Amino acid sequence: MAKPILVLGRRDHTEAMRVAAGLTIFGHTVRLILMTSPVADTPENRLQAETLELACITPEATIADQGLAIVSAPALAAAMVSAAAVITL
Repeated sequence: MAKPILVLGRRDHTEAMRVAAGLTIFGHTVRLILMTSPVADTPENRLQAETLELACITPEATIADQGLAIVSAPALAAAMVSAAAVITL
């Protein structure tokens, strides 16, 4: 059964992107929010960003100036409450 899942990229943005994309294989609706620091511009992160695009996941962030939609603290709390599961990496 498909569930709304929230993936929080706190310590490992690359792994969070990989996990988020992988969860869509099972038909889950996945929301990815990248946190704590800007996402590093590395070849691996660029590859994972392409994978997110193929999986129809638009990443969001809690840190400004990354070219991603910003999630406020109240919106983050609401996302956590409304998700069937929260995965933090």
